Parts: sequence; C-alpha cells; structure tokens
Amino acid sequence: MIYDFDRRISRRGTDSYKWDSATRGDVLPMWVADMDFQTAPVIVEALRRRVEHGIFGYTRVPDGYYRAVSGWFARRHGWPIDREWVIYTSGVVPALSAILKALTAPGDRVLVQTPVYNCFFSSIRNNGCETAASPLRYADNTYTIDYEDLERKAADPKVTAMLLCNPHNPAGRVWRRDELLRIGEICLRHGVTVVSDEIHCELVFPGHRYTPFASISEAFLRHSVTCISPSKAFNIAGLQIANIICADAGLRAKIDRAINDNEVCDVNPFGVIATQAAYNEGEEWLDQLIEYLHANYRCMQEFCRERLPDFPVAVLEGTYLVWMDCRKLGLQSEELGQQLVDRAGLWLNAGTMYGAEGEGFMRWNIACPRAVLLEGLNRFADFVHAPKEGGPARG
Repeated sequence: MIYDFDRRISRRGTDSYKWDSATRGDVLPMWVADMDFQTAPVIVEALRRRVEHGIFGYTRVPDGYYRAVSGWFARRHGWPIDREWVIYTSGVVPALSAILKALTAPGDRVLVQTPVYNCFFSSIRNNGCETAASPLRYADNTYTIDYEDLERKAADPKVTAMLLCNPHNPAGRVWRRDELLRIGEICLRHGVTVVSDEIHCELVFPGHRYTPFASISEAFLRHSVTCISPSKAFNIAGLQIANIICADAGLRAKIDRAINDNEVCDVNPFGVIATQAAYNEGEEWLDQLIEYLHANYRCMQEFCRERLPDFPVAVLEGTYLVWMDCRKLGLQSEELGQQLVDRAGLWLNAGTMYGAEGEGFMRWNIACPRAVLLEGLNRFADFVHAPKEGGPARG
C-alpha cells in the first residue's frame, strides 16, 4: 500500500498544542515535536474498534503487549527484550524523572551532552540534582563527542548518572556503535549509570544505523536503563505510553518504586492498543514515512543552498528535527524566535532551549507535508532578505 504524506490535514481547532497555542491564526508552527501526518491506518483501525466497544475503564497490559515490544526490537534492531525487563509508564519524560529519582540523591550531578533535549534539564532539576554539561563539538555542520571533556566530567564523584540522547535531539546525530562504546566505557570506569533516551530510534535515515546502547555488551545492559516509545515514530504522543527497559533486577525494583511514588504507573487502553498495532503491523507505513522525511530534509538542504547559503543546516542522520545555524543574523535565539513569529508568522524553537551551546541556532520540525515545509522556508527566507527597514533587527 502507498501512503500519502503530501495530504494536508488541518489541525487547527483540535486543541493541538502545536497548532492552537499561537494567539494569531496565521502563524505556521514548526516547533513542537509531533508530526502533521495521520498515524498508520492499522493504528487508526485498532483504535476505532476499541472506541466502538464504548467502555473505557481501567486497563491491564496484556501478554501481547510485551510480545509486540520484544518482537519489534528483536526483528528490527537485533535486540530481544525480556518481558521482565519492561516497566510501562505514561511517557519518556515521566520515565526519565522516575529513573533519576531511583538513581540519584539531591545534590548529585547528572551528565548530559549539550545542546540536548530541554526536558533533560527539568528532570534533573526536579529531582534536586545539578546538570554537568559536556558540550558536543560543532564543526562542518555536524556534532562530535569531546571524549576528554566527557571523561573529566564523568570522573567527578558527584556525577552518578548520564542522560544519553540516542539518536540525539537536536543535533540530528545517530550515534555509531564505536561512539556509544566509548561513552559506555567512560561511564563504566567511573561508576556512572547511563540512562538512554531512545525515543527517536525508529527515525533513522539511509546510510545510518541505530544501535541500542544496552545491546552492545552484557556490562552495558546491566549498567544502563533505556527509555523507548512508539510515540515519535508513529505520531501517537497524545496517547501517552512508553517503556523503561532495565535488566538489573535491583535497579528495576527501585525504578518501579519511583514510578509508583510519582504516580505514573498507569496507562490508558488506547496507548496499549496503539503500541501493539504499531509494532505488529506498522512497519510498511514507517518505512515509507522515513523515506518521505528524508526527502523533506534533502528539500530543505537544497532550499538553503540556493536561497539561504548563510544559514547552513546540520547534517541530519535521524529524527525529523533540523538544527539551523542562524548566527549570521547576530541575534540571540530567543529574540530571533520572537521576531519570526511577529514578522513572518513562523514559530521555531530557539536553540537556547537546549542549553547555552544552542545560542544562535534554531530548531525546525520538518515532519509535515512538503508544501508546508516550503511555505515555512519561504517565510524564513523572506524574513532574512527583507529590506533593512522591515527586516530583522540586528543585535
């Protein structure tokens, strides 16, 4: 079956956080990380059948759910997941917070590689911990790891955990096995437990391969915790479901306790059903989605080469989140973001959301029909090429 990702579907008036948060109706939102495509038809059909039943009481998670999760990761990524390792919860962010509650004590430091997903900072702060940032190196429109700095930060006795983003948001990197191996070896040397957010793991482009951190070795498996969810890849974030994978029984018991203490131990029937449909029947749809997203990225690259040569975009190996270098404008990211909304009707994410290293950058969400992407790019180009009196105010 051929799926139509070019079809434009209005989301205004649906209480979409992404589309209905702007105060003006002409603002084009390309910020929040959900997609403007309908999810896989097999998921819609599974949910339709459940809705027609008409009773929506408390749900139990069936054996089929665990088989779907394990089967998918074994089949697609070569990583079989034992049922006993799985703890379900309502989302990856609640999962991260509960894991940190289990792993750390107030005053501990948590290692991150900046710029990085903004909710890492809030999860660390909400657990009374401090952020230990190891900035990634940016050169030639891509990011690499500063292993010497990472080792120095991991050696701090107050650093007890590392939040790893694999694939990395917003850098667009899909970490290679050798890169993950070096990260893991550093953390093992210094007794740092790796907590790997792998929510974008399915969204990997040709020429790159996702490696589950925990799959690399038995030592990595036993000294790490992995967070996964079908929510990004299948556009079902609003159904609020995710899984924590932890092979160590003692650590898993602590996390389970924290999940219950934080009261994120229950899930809704729609998330359970959608997960099974996605992992059991959604592969064909996902493969076509990845092709479309990759074509969107190539389209954006070409547009920037022709009309925005001073605004290079980072190499995108995975995710649908494009990192643009806007330092040519001489504006702070937050100011640029506000000017784009006010003058161009374009809503992007300011780079400083992801740490100080994001200053001068903006994050684009390109998970939309190509016509919408081009509309956003044209708005940005018109903004930066406007006459001085109407163009961006330089800082």
